Amino acid sequence: MRLSDPAVVMVIVSGVWATAYTVRVIANAAVRHREQDRKIAEVKAATVSDDRLARLESAVESIAIEVERISEGQRFTTRLLSEQKQQPSLTLPRPGNFDTPH
Repeated sequence: MRLSDPAVVMVIVSGVWATAYTVRVIANAAVRHREQDRKIAEVKAATVSDDRLARLESAVESIAIEVERISEGQRFTTRLLSEQKQQPSLTLPRPGNFDTPH
């Protein structure tokens, strides 16, 4: 068998073609694997963002409740002060000097 024999050439060409096809299949699999990893990373990043957004929303709600409590206390204090100014004084004026017989 010589290198110029058609059977040998056919085996060599087939071997080169099979090797090229195998390399192409492996490369495509590697590219798909990287794309899947990227998609998984994007989903995880979105999940992290959703969790962070939920915590932020909870914190804002807590702050809103506290601000409402503070404003209710302010309204109560203002009402007490305004009622205090409107009520007449219930205390008697201080007596002066009295001339009483001994």
